[in-house]
Amino acid sequence: MDALYERPKSLTNRATGYCPGCLHGVATRLIAELIDELDARADTVAVLPVGCGTLGMFHFNTDVVVSPHGRTPAVATGVKRSCPEKLVFSYQGDGDLAAIGLAEIMHAANRGENFTVIFINNGTYGMTGGQMAPTTLVGQKSTTTPEGRDPAGTGYPMTMCEILSQLRAPRYIARFSLDCPANIVQAKKGLRKSFELQRAGKGFTFVELLSNCPTNWGLSPLECLDWMRENSMKAFPLGVFRDRED
Repeated sequence: MDALYERPKSLTNRATGYCPGCLHGVATRLIAELIDELDARADTVAVLPVGCGTLGMFHFNTDVVVSPHGRTPAVATGVKRSCPEKLVFSYQGDGDLAAIGLAEIMHAANRGENFTVIFINNGTYGMTGGQMAPTTLVGQKSTTTPEGRDPAGTGYPMTMCEILSQLRAPRYIARFSLDCPANIVQAKKGLRKSFELQRAGKGFTFVELLSNCPTNWGLSPLECLDWMRENSMKAFPLGVFRDRED
């Protein structure tokens, strides 16, 4: 019998370090599949943040650099400028990218740096205790907003695709969801396009992936998927926000 699926060579042969039901594992697998399909494993550098994304150092079977918290785009800039022939991507969560790293991502995008940012948006600080993140929804409970996020005191969720698409330099900006097979297929297509544009030297590409956090949301994996569809995907609409023609 022919195998229907094999572990990508760009994915290490070890059990996942993510919580049961976490969609970080789906994102990691998609990236590894694409690296294999592009025959780029020997030429790929993953730049990882502080947070759940750091676990990628155990899963990506490629060169990996782990950056200080929030500085992932700056490190990726240095890697890509030093090794322009490499396929360089950063893999960042919402706390890393949209809070402590907000200046870094804005300026890397504004310069049009030729690397790919993969932004995992699950609306929480997943690894450090479920605190409110920049993308936590209005009314959503967290360990630092036990009554729900109130914009009067904590502002509104930051929509990074919409914010970055106001800049002139970015080449491609899109948001996808990992809640179901059909959306996962679309996410892979968007990731592929972002990698191909980078390899063609077209500039900065940004792919946001809506994810979940069963542990800190206090929901089962299946309940998380329903919650994403009823809440996350309404606050963060899917689509392509920038596809600039040169």
